[in-house]
Amino acid sequence: MEPIRSWLYVPAHRIDLLGKAMAGQADAVVLDLEDAVPADAKRLARDQVTDALTEHWPKPIWVRVNSLESPWGEADLTALAGTSAAGLRLPKVEDPNLVRAAVLESGLAVHAIIESALGVENAYRIATAHSGVALLSLGEADLMADLRLSDIGALDWARQRIVNAARAAGLVSPPLAAWTDVADVDGLAADTLAAGRRGFFGRSVLHPKQVDVVNRIFTPDPDEVAAALARLTDQVGRGAAAWLDDQGRFVDAALLANARWLVDLADALARREAGA
Repeated sequence: MEPIRSWLYVPAHRIDLLGKAMAGQADAVVLDLEDAVPADAKRLARDQVTDALTEHWPKPIWVRVNSLESPWGEADLTALAGTSAAGLRLPKVEDPNLVRAAVLESGLAVHAIIESALGVENAYRIATAHSGVALLSLGEADLMADLRLSDIGALDWARQRIVNAARAAGLVSPPLAAWTDVADVDGLAADTLAAGRRGFFGRSVLHPKQVDVVNRIFTPDPDEVAAALARLTDQVGRGAAAWLDDQGRFVDAALLANARWLVDLADALARREAGA
């Protein structure tokens, strides 16, 4: 799938905000039928989402449905089956069988959100539940509540577990959960930068003012891209599997794989920008 740096949540019962979200800088929009929508507005929100998906939009729309164990989850799947949604965000995932059922019933790609200790333990099984599972990530606020944590730093182990499960299953690097303190832009930047260095790519955002920070962090630095491209070019010229570069750094297949990923990412983002 195309790289997505920022996923902007839009409450599905406030469908009037969708146009503004599409005009902004977020790479993708997530219409939220779950946490952002009060119980008495669930049906209206679902109807507004299905109506919106009959139109053409310039960015991918994912839909966060209600948990399949809630009163609304099954109706969400039925309504969204066969629509133009890019995929579903399935919350509170613990059981791989329910993930498989969601893919089969909706016919859509699924982004599995893990929000409990049991879900973390089952992460790899969830990631491999069906070929339609496209993404894996954490719902950190719920997970912290389930684990009785008050320090987000205590989630480091769970975060790395999700990174490992996703990559072991052949999925793209997982996006980060939303940073809920919208006013704390410095905290958002520091946490996002650190997680990006530990294998995450992209982040959910709750407010448009968070988008620029997240996009900037997950946009490759031009100097790093140039260095990566030079290594790949050097490999062709040398015809060697490994060597010492001009700075005395050992270059081997692992370093070249990272270089290729970085160059491909930069190219994909440049193509998107050119087509915008």
